[in-house]
Amino acid sequence: MKARYVAVCGSSRPTERQRDLAREVGRLLAEAGAVVLCGGLGGVMEAVAQGAAAAGGTVVGILPGPERGAANPYLSLAIATGLGEARNAVLTCAADCVIAIGGGWGTLSEIALARRRERPVIGLDTWAVEGLTVVGSAREAVEAALGRDG
Repeated sequence: MKARYVAVCGSSRPTERQRDLAREVGRLLAEAGAVVLCGGLGGVMEAVAQGAAAAGGTVVGILPGPERGAANPYLSLAIATGLGEARNAVLTCAADCVIAIGGGWGTLSEIALARRRERPVIGLDTWAVEGLTVVGSAREAVEAALGRDG
């Protein structure tokens, strides 16, 4: 069975609740065998990477800058793009689906780019925009991302 690639995007300055949700999402995705993609820096990106890494998962960071050294320490692989915010397009294109947790304008752009490419987007404590599947827990987010019920 092919691994599902799930991008998790969100706030670089999350609330503690959003940080906890991201860690749990990362853990659950890793336990399910998904490859976790993220922006590779701090906040939600670091928390999801931490959760996935602790569960033995593969975490790929698509970095905005030209240096891998800027990556958070929980990544399995860090891809330095030098693309700045345009890396959001790379991240959402590489993913089979996206989970958005919290977020600012960058997260909103990732949601829009994913939907533009007809990628499913699962929203967990994030923007209220048309086209998102809104869920209330990390488990529901992962089940929706992986196409599983219950």
